Amino acid sequence: MHDKPFLAAPPQTCCNFVRRVPDGDTMERHVCAVCGNVHYVNPKIVVGSVCSWDGRILLCRRAIEPRRGFWTIPAGYLEEHETPVDGAKREAREEACAEIAIDALLAVYSVARISQVQLIYRATLQGSEFSPGIESLETKLVSWGEIPWHDLAFPSVHWALDHYRAVEGQVQFVPFANPV
Repeated sequence: MHDKPFLAAPPQTCCNFVRRVPDGDTMERHVCAVCGNVHYVNPKIVVGSVCSWDGRILLCRRAIEPRRGFWTIPAGYLEEHETPVDGAKREAREEACAEIAIDALLAVYSVARISQVQLIYRATLQGSEFSPGIESLETKLVSWGEIPWHDLAFPSVHWALDHYRAVEGQVQFVPFANPV
């Protein structure tokens, strides 16, 4: 379309966006009528992990919306210039003050209705130290029978826990996708 470098955010003086199909594209997008910058809106990538320690799983009670007060695994949005593995480790530190070792990619979930792709890893806590981070009200290790199934924050948390259980003890496996 033009040979200007992509701008992460258009300059303040140049923000006259219109919806149209840019040259060489097939989808309608927001295009600046002044400079031609295309503002792409793409799915968000979520990274997280099912973390275990001594046969138990780390859960975090959310301190933020959406679903404040419900239980989840450490997970959140991938940051710019961050690998998915580094992002999953960061989320464990932010939500549970925990250091983890990633073992394998457990699942890739597509949640099209909210424009998310979720990369969920299998991980092990590096020591038994953890505590609530700024985004958690509470953290705890639970056995399979203690998982608060009716108080899980999101369907994908349920999927991830089920998928974790399905490959528990396996060294190699094919990552899961959305359940049917």
